[in-house]
Amino acid sequence: MSDEEHHFESKADAGASKTYPQQAGTIRKNGYIVIKGRPCKVVEVSTSKTGKHGHAKCHFVGIDIFTAKKLEDIVPSSHNCDVPHVNRTDYQLIDISEDGFVSLLTENGNTKDDLRLPTDDSLLAQIKDGFAEGKDLVVSVMSAMGEEQICSLKDIGPK
Repeated sequence: MSDEEHHFESKADAGASKTYPQQAGTIRKNGYIVIKGRPCKVVEVSTSKTGKHGHAKCHFVGIDIFTAKKLEDIVPSSHNCDVPHVNRTDYQLIDISEDGFVSLLTENGNTKDDLRLPTDDSLLAQIKDGFAEGKDLVVSVMSAMGEEQICSLKDIGPK
């Protein structure tokens, strides 16, 4: 045997995978898919039959769930596509800091302080106005592939 010591540097994070494989032909409208490395909501799927020896192909049109950019991809229907694990969690808004971060109350009573205000102007205005008026606000946070962003807002009444 060898007397050498081997050191391996692990760059992977422990825990669940960010995506799972799913056959392209089974992905439907309003589902999720990874296009060009971005998690997208599928808004349009069309399947085309190709020639004698070719595969049927699926043409996906998706909207990035974080940036709202439109992305397209064409995949043979028998091949696997990556589908992101998308989670939606509701948190109560506690505070908004000057540097654009929000303080949120989690289910177990802890605070979550690592989220920025959303980039969507209308949602941003709704959150700031509601908070300034002293309303109790609940924000929905969408998370996928290691990213998180506030995606919607609910008003649960005045404080």
